[in-house]
Amino acid sequence: MTGTTPAAPPNILWISTHDINPHLGCYTGVWPGAEVARTPNLDALAAAGVRFDQAFATTPVCAPSRSSLMTGCFPTSIGTHNMRSKAVPPPEVRLLSESFRMAGYYATNNVFTDFQVPVPGTAFDDCSATAHWRNRPSSETPFFAMFHGMTTHESQLYVDDARFAEVTRELPDEHRHDPGSTPVPPYHLHNDVFATAWARYHDLISVMDASVGRLLAELEDDGLADNTIVVFWSDHGAGFPRAKRWATEAGLRVPVIVRWPARIAAGQVRDDVVHLADLAPSMLRMAGLDVPAHAQFSALFDAAGTNLIQGEYTFGGRDRMDEQRDSSRTVRDARFRYVRHRHPDRSPFQYQHYADQFPTWKELRRAVNDEARQRAAGQAPDALSTLQRRVTAERKPRHELYDVQADPHETTDLAADPRYADTLHRLEAALDDWLARVGDLGTVDEDLLIETWRPGGTWQVTADPVCTITPDETVTVSCSTPGALIGWSRDDPAPHRELTLQETITGDPELDGQTWHIYTDPLKAGTEGPRWIRAWRLGYAPSSLVEIPRTTP
Repeated sequence: MTGTTPAAPPNILWISTHDINPHLGCYTGVWPGAEVARTPNLDALAAAGVRFDQAFATTPVCAPSRSSLMTGCFPTSIGTHNMRSKAVPPPEVRLLSESFRMAGYYATNNVFTDFQVPVPGTAFDDCSATAHWRNRPSSETPFFAMFHGMTTHESQLYVDDARFAEVTRELPDEHRHDPGSTPVPPYHLHNDVFATAWARYHDLISVMDASVGRLLAELEDDGLADNTIVVFWSDHGAGFPRAKRWATEAGLRVPVIVRWPARIAAGQVRDDVVHLADLAPSMLRMAGLDVPAHAQFSALFDAAGTNLIQGEYTFGGRDRMDEQRDSSRTVRDARFRYVRHRHPDRSPFQYQHYADQFPTWKELRRAVNDEARQRAAGQAPDALSTLQRRVTAERKPRHELYDVQADPHETTDLAADPRYADTLHRLEAALDDWLARVGDLGTVDEDLLIETWRPGGTWQVTADPVCTITPDETVTVSCSTPGALIGWSRDDPAPHRELTLQETITGDPELDGQTWHIYTDPLKAGTEGPRWIRAWRLGYAPSSLVEIPRTTP
């Protein structure tokens, strides 16, 4: 329901999951396979808010996609497009959570990062497995809280039976999905390996739904539901071949649900095409905050909860996936998806050390090998269908065009069909216009890009902040590095702990036990005041730790 403007700024709760398409019960009839979902909590959330039926990630893999959400910029325009990387975005770019912290919000992340940049100390009040809005300093403090679950990540589809039983222990037998009746898309093999993986995928979505329900119950118990903007989203599409890592409908289409009882009427459905990363400016506008001038996405709502209808197209693409280099760009309107491949000579199913450990990838490779043996024996190959051979082919077409409204599995390529020539040319022009507007660092050799960011392999370092203290012990701080944010802390540093390899890869913050606050106004020195300052610029190494003098020089 709508009402008068709340006296307090809205809280924001982001709940995200990994690697799913809109396989939720509320998307039945919208997305194939959603009809077998058992997701009562997310279905109720959608019924109480707005369900977006055509929402798309910018990239079909987690870290680049999350970078666009956290910066409000296309990965290809700020250098976060390759999976994974340590980019150096332009100096004006900062993380969304920093904008909220500067506005007085308590910002938390529990706990996954993977934003394609080392996470600065200024990013969150708490980034840990215990981060929660309940830990904020006052019940009056507005919060921006992010919870990122790993339950549905592709890796969890293939754990051993004992581990899977443990993860799904609270799922009743009658709610488990039978591999024999679980839908399998036509581009996958219809055998036990794929059927089991798809059944497990749906079971894990049910488990994830239960965890969402627990978070929403906590919000309700705290009396915060009415003035909290709740957003549920997935970082990209399903964790299967021809979905995750592919610039396809299944790779990019995601569920997005927004609820805000104080402002947004329940039971709405929006079918305009939107970017998942439109959530970044949306949260700022809904909270009554300014959207940075460099932001490249559009708000879905304003501060009154009014729907702001988006443009005609969404855009995206894929670039290097781990050790395999490739590059594709795509545009989607309400009916068609056009994909342009820069390297048609490369297989869409290149070997990847990480992904090729999964049984579904191995099974497709086995089928390819079986067909090679059949041909060698003079037999007609029959291990793969024509569509499945396109998934595993040695090459791919330069252009692809699909009527995804009629053909959501993208089985029929219309790029060479003269009846769709006008559509093809229109979408090509739209893609070219987008690339000209936002730029495309995917055209720059990655090694040259890294050399630009880190000449000679040396990280650029944020300049040390400089303190000025007046006789009344007022402290002003500055940093000469463009784009740097300054943090202050009362906490003495704990003994330094080197990040693990995984923490380094995902860009976890290196805090040494200190809690950092963003410097926005002059500070007061003295025994009870801030003791330490440090500066961070995205993509740079942080400055030295600088101690604030206790007395006026």
